[in-house]
Amino acid sequence: MEKKRNAGFETWLMHIFLVSSAVVVLYPIFMMVMSGFKTNAEIFGAPFALPKSFNLDNYAVIWNTTDVSRYMLNSIIVTLISVIILLVTGTMAAYAISRYRFRGSIMVSLFFLAGLMLPLRLAIIPLFVQLKAMGLVDNLLGLIFIYTAMSLPSTVFILTGFLRALPSELEDSARVDGASELRIMVQIMVPLIMPAMVIAGIYNAVPIWNDFFFPLIFIQTPENKTLAQGLTSFFGEYSVNFGVLYAGLTLAALPLVVVFITQSKRFIAGMTAGAIK
Repeated sequence: MEKKRNAGFETWLMHIFLVSSAVVVLYPIFMMVMSGFKTNAEIFGAPFALPKSFNLDNYAVIWNTTDVSRYMLNSIIVTLISVIILLVTGTMAAYAISRYRFRGSIMVSLFFLAGLMLPLRLAIIPLFVQLKAMGLVDNLLGLIFIYTAMSLPSTVFILTGFLRALPSELEDSARVDGASELRIMVQIMVPLIMPAMVIAGIYNAVPIWNDFFFPLIFIQTPENKTLAQGLTSFFGEYSVNFGVLYAGLTLAALPLVVVFITQSKRFIAGMTAGAIK
């Protein structure tokens, strides 16, 4: 009886902790969304209160009178293409490292591991010189190459661990049936590591979508700006329309929230893989 009471108390304590953590994390997001419906006077007069009316004036201003739609399209293009390239190249590299034994395989693994330890921002000057020589400064393709190179080590690291956990009998039986190595990887291995690919995709999509540093360095023309860089144009020299700014921040967060909600089952499945035997 005493053990049941202790277990019940621990369960309630855990629930209280989880609810408290959720409130701490979600409350600033909730206030950001609510502030997108307020005027500047409401924000300064009652910053923590609900808006007097849920009008869409700020969203109409930001969508019709600014270039946010263009900025969002640029961010979608850069993030989507970068993640696709990451998952394709990262899956092939991780499959080769985890499923084959060849001379130098350990060095290749250490090469990708070193990429996790060395931030690409340290090489910003030679990187700028190299992209300028290739004609990729002020070009979305240059950002895609940068994000792919920056995020590839973490993608390979995540997928390698999942691929190494798969039994080799799957490949052996497929080879006996006459399947090629490419078909084994695409039709047998990739479906099994789909939760890991979702983890790698979301893990890398978030910093790519939110990145401000590299667009600030490599993008100059307004039509090529990404959303994180473009939102800074709402900060005036003498005044800031915070209602419009919060509406822009809400629009910036919306795509990632939608992606996470639609892929949450696979994301949780990948995070908990191996926890239960």
